[in-house]
Amino acid sequence: MSRYLERTEDTARIVSAYNHLIMDLPKGAEPGWDIMVQILDAEPYFHQRFRSVNEQNVLKLLVADDGASCSIPYSIEAARENVRTTRDVLPEETWELVNELSLFVREVAPNSVGRRNRHAFLAEVISRCQTINGLMASTLTRDHAYSFIKVGRLLECADMATRMVDVGAGDILDRDGSTSAFDPLLWGAMLQALSAGSAYRRQVGPLVDRNAVVDFVFLDTAFPRSVKFCMQGIGQELGRLTNHEEPLRAVGRVWRRLNRLTKEDMTQAELHAFIDDFQQQLNQLHTAIEEAWFRVASA
Repeated sequence: MSRYLERTEDTARIVSAYNHLIMDLPKGAEPGWDIMVQILDAEPYFHQRFRSVNEQNVLKLLVADDGASCSIPYSIEAARENVRTTRDVLPEETWELVNELSLFVREVAPNSVGRRNRHAFLAEVISRCQTINGLMASTLTRDHAYSFIKVGRLLECADMATRMVDVGAGDILDRDGSTSAFDPLLWGAMLQALSAGSAYRRQVGPLVDRNAVVDFVFLDTAFPRSVKFCMQGIGQELGRLTNHEEPLRAVGRVWRRLNRLTKEDMTQAELHAFIDDFQQQLNQLHTAIEEAWFRVASA
């Protein structure tokens, strides 16, 4: 449930940030619409459904396609189903809020592909997700349910941050130099998609460049959506649970990998290889958590 709620909010933020970006850039300087499909690793599904990569098709996929695992409607319905089956351990209002969000998305998403209604729809989805997370953070008993909810949110947040930096940095650095004057806007849009713009300016400063952004997103210990902060939180919550030995070993492997990040000396290919390996480590952590607590042993 927690991962799907986080994925819903993050997807809405990515789409919203890109839409703001294209209004600030001259025609031809913006990234292709398919960059959002790449971030969400949905290229095979996209090309099965659509012949051409354009604004309308990408937004149909991410905003209105309830069969695509990368879409907002799909994530909301998956979260709703998980809430439905775990209502007894959640605050009473959680089901009402998630169900209302599901009804809102079903009704409004098909008409929000176009630019006229898109911004209001995305802002409402983000706001409602934050309300649900705020409710659970402020009223849920700090027991195992809370720990799993927090771990799920942090794991999804870390995964999305690495995807954003990998694909976004690749697009920016692969340009031929003719649009390099707009690179700060592109890096800034990436920070906005990660809800990191204000925190970055406060922690680092107004200048936005590749090394500073990668350092902040991966290694900042004070920003609650940085990869390092997320891994710290995951380790703390898993340590409170029983049967945590293998998941904590997986956290240790991720932590050691994270501490080997030397972004100043990395080429784009090396950064991509690092992030690719790091995401595999996150997948192994997910599997370790699943096997320790959620997989029924066969007879």
